[in-house]
Amino acid sequence: MTKIVALFVVILSLVTFTFLSISFAVNSAYLQELTERVQKKRLWERREWQVLLHYKPKLFMPGVESLIDAESFFLAPDGKSDPQAELEATLASFFSSGEVDDKKQHPQCAFIARYNWLKQELHFDPKHLPEQPCPQFCAWITELDPNEITLVFPVAFLNNPASMFGHTLLRIDTASQDESTRLLAQTVSFAAITEQERGLSFALRGLFGGYPGKFSISHYYVRVKEYGDIDNRDIWEYRLDLTPAETLLMLMHVWELQSAYFDYFFLDENCSYQLLSLLEAARPSLHLTDPFQWWAIPADTIRSVTEVPGLLKGVRFRPARSTVLKQRALNMGSDLMVIAKDLADGRIAANSEALQRLNPPDQARALELAVEYSEYRQSSDSLSSKPDDHHLLPLLEARSRLDVAPQIPQVKTPEVRPDQGHKSARIGIGYGYEDPLHFLQFDFRPVYHDLLDPQGGFVRGAQLEFLNASVRYYPGDNKVSLEHIGFIDIVSVVPRGRLLKPFSWKANVAIGRVRFTSDDRPLTGQLNAGVGLSYDLPSNALVFAFVEGSAVISDRFHEKTAIGVGPSLGILHDFSKQWRIGLSARLLEFFQGTTCTTYEIVLDQCLRLSDQSAFRLEISRKREFGSAFTKAALKWQVFF
Repeated sequence: MTKIVALFVVILSLVTFTFLSISFAVNSAYLQELTERVQKKRLWERREWQVLLHYKPKLFMPGVESLIDAESFFLAPDGKSDPQAELEATLASFFSSGEVDDKKQHPQCAFIARYNWLKQELHFDPKHLPEQPCPQFCAWITELDPNEITLVFPVAFLNNPASMFGHTLLRIDTASQDESTRLLAQTVSFAAITEQERGLSFALRGLFGGYPGKFSISHYYVRVKEYGDIDNRDIWEYRLDLTPAETLLMLMHVWELQSAYFDYFFLDENCSYQLLSLLEAARPSLHLTDPFQWWAIPADTIRSVTEVPGLLKGVRFRPARSTVLKQRALNMGSDLMVIAKDLADGRIAANSEALQRLNPPDQARALELAVEYSEYRQSSDSLSSKPDDHHLLPLLEARSRLDVAPQIPQVKTPEVRPDQGHKSARIGIGYGYEDPLHFLQFDFRPVYHDLLDPQGGFVRGAQLEFLNASVRYYPGDNKVSLEHIGFIDIVSVVPRGRLLKPFSWKANVAIGRVRFTSDDRPLTGQLNAGVGLSYDLPSNALVFAFVEGSAVISDRFHEKTAIGVGPSLGILHDFSKQWRIGLSARLLEFFQGTTCTTYEIVLDQCLRLSDQSAFRLEISRKREFGSAFTKAALKWQVFF
């Protein structure tokens, strides 16, 4: 009996070996056939393949290189820079017979977008290349239930370096959802994995690709709470006209990218740039990322999408909680506002006589504002770990007893969307006089917006500029001179109101010329920072005041650094949609490095000529470290 069993095992082994040998030979022959078809069609040069692997032309060398930095994403040893080798290795992997489990997928599933595109191009024969089941992907895509894609843009938030220009994400809308249930949708976003690092090292690593960036999936209500409720950022939603097949292809590619990472750069390979690459994967005929070689500002990337004919289906504005609160406050009289604020602060109870004297609609308005204001303060307080139900519950119960419809204020949608504002880069050319010399000046600013630029589409009171440079030509001396390089210049002028009382702040780092005498204007290092308050005035004016500190670095000073402090005041006023004027004054008392009082009074005006051009006129009287002088300059500025 033992001999019979042994003989059976030997025969079975021979049959299995023979079958596997024949199968391997057949598979090898079919793989060779497919490879020859690939080479004949040169499929690795096709736009679809280049997009799925994120290949981009090298800057200073021939060839291409993928922006993806995870080695696990490539199946060929040199697949990051060799599209043909990666395609052929991908094709070979589809014949894999290795074991799969919950942690390890078959290559047909792990790279499902690649597989489906190659299957479409090469018409795989299922007898020679059986299609593998992908239960994990099927469960994932069934849960998402995709129908439409919406590009979401939370506007700029200056208090977070990673979101100073705004942020973008994609929302996956289902057919069964409407605007009342849209918060339940899932979103796709791309972000740097920073492990909560902050400070100077965070900024430097973000600028130079020191963090890995990854795609992630989360619920939309989580994002709305983060951006709209905590950061107080208005949100714009751009519905896109992608077909169901394009939407599915994009999500197949998202599935492929779950374990991949990119080196994250705040200025170019950021969230907005990478989301454009997903839209290119959905519709490879799009070339959305091509214009963004050096920097990708979210508003500009949104504009590139809306400019594609037929891609935009509609736009919706979702105001932040702070925007809704401001509108509630504008709709209320002072007496009702006092009662609502006392309710929120706990100074009076929900059954107080002051509230009961009001008519039911006013009671409802006061209670709703008290609840929303309490929730706003709690969401803005990073120290709060859980809702204050003890305080909110009586207010909610009192509101529920009123037979009055919700008193939700109507927040007007801004006339100009972020994608309709001026473009981020700016050049300017002008003529000026700085006592006693005349000059021509050329300005260049890569990004982004200053307080006098045309306002439409930008956050009011926000200024953010990088690498703002000025060069002068003096005709009398036939001399060209570098005047100024502003490395970073941030101003956040947020008006305080009856409910919300934020602080304003500013900071800048630059190299610029400082006047000691009329013929002694050396380049100096300059650092300035300030904190202050700002308020809205009637007639669309904004007034602000700061306490500032300034450091000027030059060999003209004792120990090469002069430090001063002092106040500054300013007002911004829009006489019309085309004409904006700014008047400011600053006084600095230097007490270290030199003893000196400096001041400046500046009148700056911007006349908008078109969506992408403006005239600027600046007139100022200044005293730096010498005698006082007058300066005037007229510039023509173009945004691009």
